[in-house]
Amino acid sequence: MDLQLSGKVAVVTGASQGIGLAVTRTLLAEGARVVAASRRRSPELDALEGDLLHVPADLMDPEEPGRVVARAVAEFGGLDILVNNAGGPPPGVDLPRFSFMAPTDDDWREMFEFNLFSAVRAMRAAIPPMLARGGGAIVNVSTGGARLPAPMNVDYNAAKAGLTNLAKAVSEEYAPQGIRVNTVSPGPVRTAWWTKSGGAADIIAAATGSDRDDVLTKVAPEMMALSTGRLVEPQEIADVVVLLASPRSASTTGADFAVDGGFLKQV
Repeated sequence: MDLQLSGKVAVVTGASQGIGLAVTRTLLAEGARVVAASRRRSPELDALEGDLLHVPADLMDPEEPGRVVARAVAEFGGLDILVNNAGGPPPGVDLPRFSFMAPTDDDWREMFEFNLFSAVRAMRAAIPPMLARGGGAIVNVSTGGARLPAPMNVDYNAAKAGLTNLAKAVSEEYAPQGIRVNTVSPGPVRTAWWTKSGGAADIIAAATGSDRDDVLTKVAPEMMALSTGRLVEPQEIADVVVLLASPRSASTTGADFAVDGGFLKQV
């Protein structure tokens, strides 16, 4: 299926690995021109082929989201797509945390800066150039935890719940002007958050008396009641993100798509 993305200009945040890398790869394969924002490059990002520009950015800095968008407009002449993918543990933080009492005030501030406010700033910067081109598409990557609150990662889930709410509000304001805003809510995804040394697999293994391989293949899917019995792959998220960014989804806005292996059970 032709997604009608050839020549479109996209900004993807958190693009050097995981979901963001998969989204960037998929957009390039569809002929889009992509500005990939991340704190550092990666060999996997450098290996991608296509019309790609990496912009180093620390999205904890309030000025950086706007600078990334401005760079896309300057290099490619406008903006059609924004994928707010950057999120998860702020730099230097490992998750999960298991209790409401665990995060400090500073932890809460950093979590909201990274997972909500950076997206607010990116959307604020992206909307004017999208309006100048007659419309565009914004896709925010949230989490199933935004709709299924739990004591584990309470600060992260609260920040992402704000992001999910924000997308619906902005979609309502700008849909008449041609800008669609949607949310993709993953379950646990096999990314560095889980697999890196000291990451979620190791933390849960220590808490449950398991080993990290069992956590990734059995303990975590059972703990999160995943109907598929496995973690989600980044490409499975990317496929939905890119479809939502495409003109083929022209009547889809204000929606939240769960790509979570059956984590959310609610109707």
